[in-house]
Amino acid sequence: MPRYFFHTRIGHELLLDPEGRRLRDPDHAWNVARTTIREILAAQGQQASLLGAIMEVTDDGGEIVLEFPFAEAIIDPPEAPE
Repeated sequence: MPRYFFHTRIGHELLLDPEGRRLRDPDHAWNVARTTIREILAAQGQQASLLGAIMEVTDDGGEIVLEFPFAEAIIDPPEAPE
């Protein structure tokens, strides 16, 4: 399984995730990013600086797989049609 790293960008500062996590695919990484952001916001409160933050998910090669704005993590995704 590939390893994904969950870095947090707050303004010009980038907080690196040195360990990463082995996950099955980018969709799984998206779910982990969303859950992680929600946990951070619950613990830290919805501060303006955090709501402007972005989680940058990269692969082993350092390529950005996805960028997840913290503000979008508080919005529930639409339910899939039945």
